[in-house]
Amino acid sequence: MNEHKVKEPSILLSLIPVLVLIGLLFATIRTFGADALSGGNQIILLAASAVCCAIAILYCKTKWKDIEKSIVDNISGIAPAILILLIIGALSGTWMVSGIVPTFIYYGIQIIHPSFYLVSSCVICCIVSVITGSSWTTIATIGVALLGIGLAQGFSPGWIAGAIISGAYFGDKISPLSDTTILASSVTETPLFTHIRYMMITTVPSIIITLIIFTVAGFSHNVTATDRIVFYATSLKQTFNISAWLLLIPAITFVMIIKKVPAIITLFLSAVMAGVAALIAQPHLLYEVSGLEVSGIVSKFKGLLMIFYGSTSIETGNAELNDLVSTGGMAGMMNTVWLIICAMVFGGVMIASGILKRLTSSFVHLVKRTVGMVASTVGSGLFLTLTTADQYIAIVLNGKMFKDIYKELGYESRLLSRTTEDAVTVVSPLVPWNTCGMTQATILGVPTLTYLPYCFFNIISPLMSITVAALGYKIFRNKTGEDVEHDKAE
Repeated sequence: MNEHKVKEPSILLSLIPVLVLIGLLFATIRTFGADALSGGNQIILLAASAVCCAIAILYCKTKWKDIEKSIVDNISGIAPAILILLIIGALSGTWMVSGIVPTFIYYGIQIIHPSFYLVSSCVICCIVSVITGSSWTTIATIGVALLGIGLAQGFSPGWIAGAIISGAYFGDKISPLSDTTILASSVTETPLFTHIRYMMITTVPSIIITLIIFTVAGFSHNVTATDRIVFYATSLKQTFNISAWLLLIPAITFVMIIKKVPAIITLFLSAVMAGVAALIAQPHLLYEVSGLEVSGIVSKFKGLLMIFYGSTSIETGNAELNDLVSTGGMAGMMNTVWLIICAMVFGGVMIASGILKRLTSSFVHLVKRTVGMVASTVGSGLFLTLTTADQYIAIVLNGKMFKDIYKELGYESRLLSRTTEDAVTVVSPLVPWNTCGMTQATILGVPTLTYLPYCFFNIISPLMSITVAALGYKIFRNKTGEDVEHDKAE
């Protein structure tokens, strides 16, 4: 029997699918704008996958069954994320119509001074995400409420989303409850708390610079929206039954998260509790959502189901506020789910063909000094984040590719784990076709490219990683026996 051999593609050939993807995505986004998520980007990802597949089969001699298996493995790996995304859609609908988010907005626009809004939003999201360990949950809950407060105070959606995402991903990066933090430390065989402490060297300066920027921007904001703040508060009070009792539901939700109840269960129970609250506190809105001519049990039942799965539109007397309190439910997440699946197809073909391995291996040649090592790791992490469209895949591949190289050159594993997080975890929401970029844009209703320039923490982090390496600060090689024993003890 002849042994099947897969031919390794050249670097130039490997670049073709990536260039096709980037070129077509650029053209699609320019053509469709924010509507590119509605189908254009999905088709482009499949087209790039087809180009990659042709190279794999015709040149690399990769078998179709291997490509198919890689695609299936990729998609199955993000099945929990898709389920969470759908539940978040239900959560956004129930939290809005039940009055939870409007209550947050009502009290928030009266408590948070506009000059401190951006920095306050960032700090609040930092605290919540550290406690919960989840950027997605932070943005889908408190982030949505903060968005409404910011819009009422006259801030642009880009600045608001930038502050929210910067804070949310600070916690996602350093929280011991974060799955990406645990994954990065596990893949590189670094003790968890050693990994977290070492990340502080780059993370603390990055968040301090970010908070300074948001503070300056907040004081530079011209508070001309006083009348709008009053009008928002009045309209919310007239449309919703505002009550502090509704805030018990987010409080219970955060307790469940702290108690490490699985995310799917936590979000589902939170959505159910919000649905019950809608029946009790906002029955008139369920009737409005149902569209039926007669109010009664049937209209409430129909309206209740609709706020879970479908789009809702509530009349508040203000067009901007109408847009803010409208939701898409689970159905509103379907374009994002579709895009994620298409992205996983592209990533699966890139992996099966060997093209991804060929491209990432080119970064290794840049390894000559410490700064070259870190820069190569950052570059590889960014590239994997762009091409695999998933932060988990990028973390695993980046860690595995550089682990032996770091070990052979005498570098500590914590340097690799920190650099990987700096280059992957925080950058993922800045990529329009990445699972994180798509999700945050959908949840907040702000296109990825709109908030990207204002996500200062996410932009600064990989640059800070390279800067610290260039300075040689706390870069250790060949650990002493005492250091090794200390790490083992942890």
